[in-house]
Amino acid sequence: MIGVDLGVLGPLRVAVNERAAPIASTRHRALLATLLLDAGRPVPVERLVDALWGGDLPDNPRRALQLHVVRLRGSLSTVGAGRLIATCAEGYRLDAPPDTVDVGRFRRWVAEADRAGARADSGRQREALRRALAQWRGEPLADVPSESLQREAAPRLREQRLQALEQRIDLDLRDGRHAEVVAELLTLTAQQPVRERLWAQLMAALHATGQRSDALAAYHALRRNLSRELGIDPSDELQDRYAEILHGPIHPVGLPPVPRQLPAHVGGFAGRADALARLDALASGPPATPVAAIVGPAGIGKTALAAQWARRAADSFPDGQLWTNLRGYHSGEAVSPTQALTRFLRALGVPRWQTPSNLEDQADMYRSLVDGRRVLVVLDNAASAAQVRPLLPGGPGCFAVVTSRDQLTGLVADVGAQPLPLDLLTTAEARDLLGYRLGPAWVRADAAAVEEIVARCGRLPLALALVAARAATHAGHGPRAVADQLRTVGDLDPFHSPDAATDLRTVFSWSFHGLSGAAARLFGRLVAHPGPDITPAAAAGLADLPVARVRAPLAELAGVHLLVEHSPDRYALHDLLRAYARETPPILHLSGSISDISA
Repeated sequence: MIGVDLGVLGPLRVAVNERAAPIASTRHRALLATLLLDAGRPVPVERLVDALWGGDLPDNPRRALQLHVVRLRGSLSTVGAGRLIATCAEGYRLDAPPDTVDVGRFRRWVAEADRAGARADSGRQREALRRALAQWRGEPLADVPSESLQREAAPRLREQRLQALEQRIDLDLRDGRHAEVVAELLTLTAQQPVRERLWAQLMAALHATGQRSDALAAYHALRRNLSRELGIDPSDELQDRYAEILHGPIHPVGLPPVPRQLPAHVGGFAGRADALARLDALASGPPATPVAAIVGPAGIGKTALAAQWARRAADSFPDGQLWTNLRGYHSGEAVSPTQALTRFLRALGVPRWQTPSNLEDQADMYRSLVDGRRVLVVLDNAASAAQVRPLLPGGPGCFAVVTSRDQLTGLVADVGAQPLPLDLLTTAEARDLLGYRLGPAWVRADAAAVEEIVARCGRLPLALALVAARAATHAGHGPRAVADQLRTVGDLDPFHSPDAATDLRTVFSWSFHGLSGAAARLFGRLVAHPGPDITPAAAAGLADLPVARVRAPLAELAGVHLLVEHSPDRYALHDLLRAYARETPPILHLSGSISDISA
């Protein structure tokens, strides 16, 4: 209907071409308001009756409601709106599009603001919130004395308005408009004495405009209000904010903090000269290669390489170094991108109360903070490309190093990550590792025994480190004693550690337990193959399947480096992984085909 203006965000309003309809009856206002709140949708008789009479019902509520509808239509007909109220099977319906009612327009603009926020379009978000808030003319349902509407609808509308206001003020604070919102926030906090988010915004605005004592006073006022009205203390976020204002930031005023999160120096690191040089080249090269992916099997030394290079290159990243273990291959739950970003934002100086709650906003803030800065980001032990993507910095001066047992093919494809696959140490590098851990004299004492130790450890860095640790803690264990023990004990027992993170069986299991049934079963059957490597045809024979059916599980095993595809269609299984496969649960060695458990 052209020229219709309907509203509940303030005194009840019904006007056609700016001519207001006279709605004098309190029950008529309650009836009309209930219909306006759900414009265009049927409203059941029961809800309308509750809005008009509450618990004090007339003798025949349905008949009484019909009479009020007839009379209300008569009042609306004085401005040409008598057909606004339609009868339907469920009850009655306001026959007008939601956009003709102020609350409908408010909801539409709030939804538009949410969509703009998800796109990080702050300009559009601000304009949509401005339009949403412009629909308000005062207290909702201000002249509608309906107990149920005042108990349920009015508080819900007030909360929606406050949330929109808080979003708009957040945008103002983010854009540095602190002085512009102080007066507004003083009024809002007086009206909402226990609403913590408004008080947090007031504290931020006062502090940013140099009013430190007023910001501290605002916190104490909130604390008193919460104690008096609710018997609680301010939230942890507010307490953090108060402490920051009281004591000042731990970094110079006006400068962002410089995180230094690299782990301790790696002792006894050996080899990897080519990989270190490759990382140097990538980090100093064009920004077209901002991500290096160190990939390889369990125990190959990916984390050690990342830590060694990061320590060596730290001075090239003067704006900070961020490091997180994503626990992608671990006994517990992996670290989610949201958890990792929360920690990164804290390290970059963002207090908890200012940290966004959703992933997209966190990623936007993170990338904004590191943009234009020279920051190193190390994402250790990633499960997949999906876990990594939100954590990659966007600035051209930043460099990210990712380590994973997964090949991270998706990351290579979509962000141009440069893969650095790690191979086993050479015999000389393995000997050097033992020398760094146990001393040159220990290695020189029996060269033949050291060669045997290196061979029985399969030149795997973690296995060598475990053997070196055991020798170091038993002063009488020279090379010959260690070699004899490795030969006589066999399998994986010599590589046991009470620490799950360094126990070889446990470390291998974190790769194995993520496999599909088909890949797990094939892995168990590969131990029966006598040769140094295996082809898809040979694997198909072991699995009693057509060749086409084993290609996917072979690719899966190679994808997490339980197999190595050293040349096209030729796969090798490391000796220690072969030992682990022999120890895997009996289900892997039952008769039948892989398809029995892959369905």
